[in-house]
Amino acid sequence: MLRFTVRRIASLIVVLFALLVLVFLISRYGGDPVRGYLGANASADAVAAMRTRLGLDQPIWVQFADYLSRLARLDLGTSLATRRPVAAELAQRIPATAELALWTVFFSVLIGILLARVYTLKSRFSGILRLILFSAASAPAFLIATGGVLIFFVQLHWLPVSGRTGYGPSTGLSGMYVLDGLLTGNLPYAMDALRHLILPALAASLGPGVALARVLADGLSTSLRSAYARTARSLGETESAVLRRHGLRNAASPALSLLGVQVGMMLSSLVVVEQIFSWNGLGQFLVRAIGGADTATVATISLLLGAFYVVVNALVDIALAVVDPRVRLS
Repeated sequence: MLRFTVRRIASLIVVLFALLVLVFLISRYGGDPVRGYLGANASADAVAAMRTRLGLDQPIWVQFADYLSRLARLDLGTSLATRRPVAAELAQRIPATAELALWTVFFSVLIGILLARVYTLKSRFSGILRLILFSAASAPAFLIATGGVLIFFVQLHWLPVSGRTGYGPSTGLSGMYVLDGLLTGNLPYAMDALRHLILPALAASLGPGVALARVLADGLSTSLRSAYARTARSLGETESAVLRRHGLRNAASPALSLLGVQVGMMLSSLVVVEQIFSWNGLGQFLVRAIGGADTATVATISLLLGAFYVVVNALVDIALAVVDPRVRLS
């Protein structure tokens, strides 16, 4: 297991470095940051002076070395949209996206497990439920979000659809409003933040959750019909015990593999969902930066999201090796 983990971490470092090089090249050749900063009407002398100041007149390898040095110091440049350091902007927005992403993953796993259990039951309603949920999962995140707004806000007035809370910014350390409310004992604040989270998290998690349910249900059906499951029943174990001890563990490998892939889908969904629900996170900031040709911000957010995706998949691989020893031998 240790050898597998070391190999996986080594490959992770290589992939992260390749991602870093790619993002650097995009930031240099994907647009002119000087023109974006000074404006289209800037004089040639002003543009040349700014290029010298930013080191853009140096050879590309010198620029890359300087980029790595500044990245190590968390000097990510200045946002053209806000004229503030990118690092300061990200420090404000990362907790918002992290909180939404964690709840999205939680809802995806919860939806996957519950629906997989429903699929394994022999009920006359399971086919109808499967059809409805598959239809909903095939819809894009923005359509699910819009439908949720129309139903739960416009018609039923159950859930809010804008911002992270109605009480104002959190004064806690984490920046995650639900967690900060619980840690400070402010239960009304935590519950209000949770109500604001439900619709955006569900909009981003429904598709991945149903896809996870399909894979998990197939694995559970196979496991529950296996010889070891029949042996466990003959020894007096209840059906729920067989499911918990034997079914879920053996069905977890393909579900974990799919979850790692679905993280990318969730990240793309969060960019759209944050726009719809006015969620002040990385996705909303990324859209604003793209519209303003803010290459420094776009490159940094792309690097963060890409690194997150790569790290999550590495963790999923290690979890797979724990659950299924065959992965370590492959």
